[in-house]
Amino acid sequence: MVGMFRFLRRRNAEAPDNAENAEPVEVHAEAADRATRFWQRWDDLLPEIASALGDSVPQRIESLVAEALADVHPNLTFAIEHGEKAVYALVISAQADPELRPYTDAWMAAAPAADTLWEYHDSVPPVPDPTEVTVNLRGEKYPLADVRVVAQVDEAEGLVDVAVYHPGFSGLEENARRALTFLPLDATLGERLAADRLGRVETAELEPEGSIGLLEFRELVRELARTASAPTES
Repeated sequence: MVGMFRFLRRRNAEAPDNAENAEPVEVHAEAADRATRFWQRWDDLLPEIASALGDSVPQRIESLVAEALADVHPNLTFAIEHGEKAVYALVISAQADPELRPYTDAWMAAAPAADTLWEYHDSVPPVPDPTEVTVNLRGEKYPLADVRVVAQVDEAEGLVDVAVYHPGFSGLEENARRALTFLPLDATLGERLAADRLGRVETAELEPEGSIGLLEFRELVRELARTASAPTES
């Protein structure tokens, strides 16, 4: 999907070790009330939003949507994207913060049914094929097809530690290299799966032995998630 409003989630290195394994938090009444107010406000804003998008000036309504979402929680971010099945997608993000999950869960639970014009996502979804994506950083293009990943699976914890390599790393300063480390993972897995199943994430300066491509990596993580969520035999 091509973003109209873009946001980049950074993995929080200071998060508690068990944050990504936390049990789902029950959506409490306050979050549900805030979500209801958002969708009422969204319905009121839809004519103005449609006008701005129709005029190809999405910036005209960015602040309005941001204010409405801030009432759900001020730390949530959003993007308006081209939808996978609908024309547009409204995507909100908790930026891998497990304390915000009750608010995104409540927001999604109260969302209207998707239709041909709008669909809704409570986390950044994966792109269909990350190997077809090219990232622009510092005026240079970096095809994600060149990304190689080494994955170490911890089945007991249900996590994958990864080292990410791109041949363009050598020409990037630290912040840009970090961005090019996390962007392929988010594009491949989507925000929610990445937050739930990735452990340590490292940048590899040289291509490691035993590396795999992003599509193979996605299937590995999805299989781990299926295994981890499967009921255990008594």
